[in-house]
Amino acid sequence: MREWEDRMPLDIEREGSVVVARWRDGENRLNLDSIAALEALFDEVEATEGPVALVLTGEGKFFSNGLDLDRFAGNPDEFATTAERFHGLLGRLFVLPAYTVAALNGHAFAGGAMLSCGFDHRVMRENRGYWCLNEAEIGLPLTRQMCAAVLGRVPRPSALEAMLTARRYSAYDAVQAGIVEQAAELDHVVEVAVEQAALGASKDRAVIAAHKRLVHAETAKACGWST
Repeated sequence: MREWEDRMPLDIEREGSVVVARWRDGENRLNLDSIAALEALFDEVEATEGPVALVLTGEGKFFSNGLDLDRFAGNPDEFATTAERFHGLLGRLFVLPAYTVAALNGHAFAGGAMLSCGFDHRVMRENRGYWCLNEAEIGLPLTRQMCAAVLGRVPRPSALEAMLTARRYSAYDAVQAGIVEQAAELDHVVEVAVEQAALGASKDRAVIAAHKRLVHAETAKACGWST
């Protein structure tokens, strides 16, 4: 057992050169434990020699329902540290030296939506589940680092609409808005994501890493990650 598996149900398997991580923690909230597990996952991918790509997915209704506000209510001192760690996680994901795919099996709200922005490719479930930046509804504004992550991947008009209106985007709407690249039926979301990841893993990994740094270095830095 990996040392972080007792902190979050993150099941890892390999399909050829693709690391498939299944996040199984209910609403998959972002807190110090889940962020530590994702950091360890990124460590493992980065340390892998040879071809590799990453797919991250959730289970059931949620890809991720964002920051763990209920936990912060009981542990308010954790909020600032969690936000700082989350900022760094976002920045690191943008320049992670491997091809990455998010398989959005369900709702991606707030921090979960932001997390999806760091992936190289996003596949979203059709017919059920929304992508949403709901901060304007809950009264919790994005930080400048979070805004940098959104603007680093989502077309500016769509990002502005999402941030100002808290619109809930279906898979079809998200594709049209440039928020995700593909929509797929639930039973095929991970399958499609793995196929896309395998395509990325078949390319020169060093070149992919170099290109990601060229494109995303400023975004990663703005999020708080030093390249």
